[in-house]
Amino acid sequence: MERRQFLKLSAMGALGATALAACGTGNEDLDQALQDESLPTLNWELATSWPTALDTIFGGAQTFADRVTAMTGGKFTITARAGGELTKPLEILQSVQSKGIQMGHTASYYYIGLNPITAFGTTLPFGFTARQQNAWLYKGGGLELLQQAYAEKFNAIQFPAGNTGVQMGGWFNREIKSKKDLEGLKMRIPGLGGQVMERLGVTVQLLPGGEIFQALQTGAIDATEWVGPYDDQKLDFQSVTKFYYYPGWWEPGPSLEVQINLDDWNALPEEYQEVIKTAAAMANQDMLADYDAKNTTALQNLINETDITLLPFPDDVMEAAEDEAFSLFDEFAQKDADFKSIFDHWSKFRSEIRQWHNLAERSYLDYESRF
Repeated sequence: MERRQFLKLSAMGALGATALAACGTGNEDLDQALQDESLPTLNWELATSWPTALDTIFGGAQTFADRVTAMTGGKFTITARAGGELTKPLEILQSVQSKGIQMGHTASYYYIGLNPITAFGTTLPFGFTARQQNAWLYKGGGLELLQQAYAEKFNAIQFPAGNTGVQMGGWFNREIKSKKDLEGLKMRIPGLGGQVMERLGVTVQLLPGGEIFQALQTGAIDATEWVGPYDDQKLDFQSVTKFYYYPGWWEPGPSLEVQINLDDWNALPEEYQEVIKTAAAMANQDMLADYDAKNTTALQNLINETDITLLPFPDDVMEAAEDEAFSLFDEFAQKDADFKSIFDHWSKFRSEIRQWHNLAERSYLDYESRF
């Protein structure tokens, strides 16, 4: 078979390959093409925004790197690096754009200061669940829209490579009885969720995961969000704060991304590009399953073995946050034609998929919760 004359894998199609043997891609034509001895031997490093101690979220980067290495028989080796080893944890996209690094694993909403459209690659407040996010990205046209925007604005291409599922609302050093209690609070929270919190009177800070505990312990911040019970327990937030809130309305189903410099991507053999797509999709599915499995036990440990107080956000906080979120989206849309174009597409898909999920998914969960 001639090189490059193989059946191409889409990222969504690659999801079906997760249960395959360690060295296979799930596509016989691609596997055969990868046997071509003329394919180059490459060694890349993958910068991340994560400490290695967080085995779930750093694990997404590790899964991606390991799968690329395995599927190419070691000819294309990727090594995942902890946040800060290759570039600052919250400057992955800037480093990819400037060719300081070839690729990184990060959350796109860390870069809304560069352009607010980056929020769509991770999540918007009161947006998609993990399943809905994947549906929009893989089958609803969302990924194509974002890849076009990334190419034009950052000279980069990106692929979903992890999802945490719905997150918790975070840790607070005082009880939040109403939205008034948010005023003057110092909180670590990124993305558009942080901008919504600012509108509710919160002083927002953006810190990488490895710096949050000390900030809480010293009183530099009064509250933080991270992910959920498994990671939060590992970071030991329960030892320095008492009130644990839910739900994380700003992150109902956030994706993580592999971001690659577009020039470096275009220079890759097509076979290696297909392997990257496949490995990213595998990491995307694997991380979500990992969090769902581990958060279950971790939540019970926090409830049974610590003196934390587990509370829902008050209704007036949820309602005010949702109002401010969509006011913020409208403001961005009025100022930025690119944001408006993606937001209109996102909104239409959200309306349609919510109708389906409310009918089937929510009705089942509501029934099940009664027992």
